[in-house]
Amino acid sequence: MAASVSSIDALLRDPRLWRGRPATSTPGVQPTGLAALDAALPGGGWPQAALSEILIPADGVGELRLLLPTVARLTRAGTPVLLVAPPYRPYAAAWRAAGVDLARLHLVDCRPADAPWAAEQALRSASCGAVLCWPRQADERVLRRLQVAAESGRCLGFCTRPLTQATQSSPAALRLCIDAQPSAVRVLKCRGGLPPTRPIALPTLH
Repeated sequence: MAASVSSIDALLRDPRLWRGRPATSTPGVQPTGLAALDAALPGGGWPQAALSEILIPADGVGELRLLLPTVARLTRAGTPVLLVAPPYRPYAAAWRAAGVDLARLHLVDCRPADAPWAAEQALRSASCGAVLCWPRQADERVLRRLQVAAESGRCLGFCTRPLTQATQSSPAALRLCIDAQPSAVRVLKCRGGLPPTRPIALPTLH
């Protein structure tokens, strides 16, 4: 037995031995603020340190109802949230009424062509709780850069795009589609599990 132990010790000291890599921790999740959606998503919320893609048939169909609870929670906790080139200037009174701390909400006003680069830098900086962007043109290469930047900065990334691009391959960890009538969200892709088969109703704004 002593000889066997000695042989194992010698083997473990051999520099030629491949030891593999330590397991990396799995990124957590952040609650969406919508109980039905949290229950449907693996882990119970937005994938942390990842890009979530929101596909819409038209502006104003419910994308803000989906995102405002998270923006409000983060900003009230003192965490900055960045909006990169939104299609419309945010209406401050409505965002404040939704519970958003406007002092922690920052707007990046840039040319549409520069929006993906600006979003990537913000995600990678690790200085924000979440980055929201609305790139007009974003192919798989651009989306992959955003996904990698979110992983590097351990940041929530949200990318809102036209529903017509749902057939395009995407590296985003989560892909959601918003339906206008009735107002609901469908999960097209979710990392770590199978998408639910039924749409999830979005709450109405009061």
